[in-house]
Amino acid sequence: MTRRLAVICAVFTALWSAAAAAQTYPTKPVTMVVAYAAGGPTDTIARLLAERMGRSLGQTVIVENVSGAAGTIGTAKAARAAPDGYTIAIGHWGTHVVNGALYANLTYHPFDDFAPIAMVTTGPQMIVSHPSVPAKDLKELVAWVKANGDKVTAATSGIGAGSHVSGVYFNNMVGGKIQFVPYRGAAPAMQDLLSGQVQLMFDQAANSLPQVRAGKVRAYAITARTRSPAMPDIPTVDEAGLPGYHVAVWHALWLPKGAPDAVVERLNTAVREALDDPQVAAKLATLGQDLPTAEQRTPAGLRAHHKAEIELWWPLIKAAGIKIE
Repeated sequence: MTRRLAVICAVFTALWSAAAAAQTYPTKPVTMVVAYAAGGPTDTIARLLAERMGRSLGQTVIVENVSGAAGTIGTAKAARAAPDGYTIAIGHWGTHVVNGALYANLTYHPFDDFAPIAMVTTGPQMIVSHPSVPAKDLKELVAWVKANGDKVTAATSGIGAGSHVSGVYFNNMVGGKIQFVPYRGAAPAMQDLLSGQVQLMFDQAANSLPQVRAGKVRAYAITARTRSPAMPDIPTVDEAGLPGYHVAVWHALWLPKGAPDAVVERLNTAVREALDDPQVAAKLATLGQDLPTAEQRTPAGLRAHHKAEIELWWPLIKAAGIKIE
């Protein structure tokens, strides 16, 4: 009887401690790790969310850029952090899906080593070029790429990044030989596209759309089945002549695995409050980002979507022979 009482007391103590933690968390600033350079699309989205989440949490959310190796360095750092809720990873289709198929020796598992918080945005890629490229629409671009062989260059935000994989996917679909030039993030890649050092980019809309609107780069299509409300004048790949070339770069937040459920729920609430804020939603829309569904904003919804994306893309990437040692 004494032993049973001890077990009951231990369980009660654990539950009480978890409840107490939920009531007091957070008691200090929270760090959001961005695995890419400052100024890129993931960084921009992170800073919008961090400011609004900080107001809900009552603590500052600090954005820390840890770039390099297509997002694997920063993602690994977040995976190894203490699961106490004070280190959040913001990642996307590239960091948490694509990299798992590309890298044979990752020091973390992009699915198993994280506790999902919520999906925060979803958006298609955009096919863009420097204005000097003579093609005026997607059909002309495909013909120009095929005619110029390995003389065509495209910037990527790193070897194996989403911009690289989607570019290789494009090559495979059209029979092109585009040469890919890796950078340490989307922002420096865009700088060289703007200067004409490279000709193309298969980019996140959050990064390209401001330059498209300013007339500094040309947009051919978005890699979605339907037009985006944020950019209704840009056709889909199906409309523009490359049906089936669909790539969606969704962003989400995770904690290291083992994070307490109460902390996950506290952060999830802060995320949902941020996405429900009309000012945040409007700013994300100007970046070409669509908001996820109510279900995708839950930890369970993110987990299900994440698993489905891995099951879809890992076989495709491996079949294409894209890998990084």
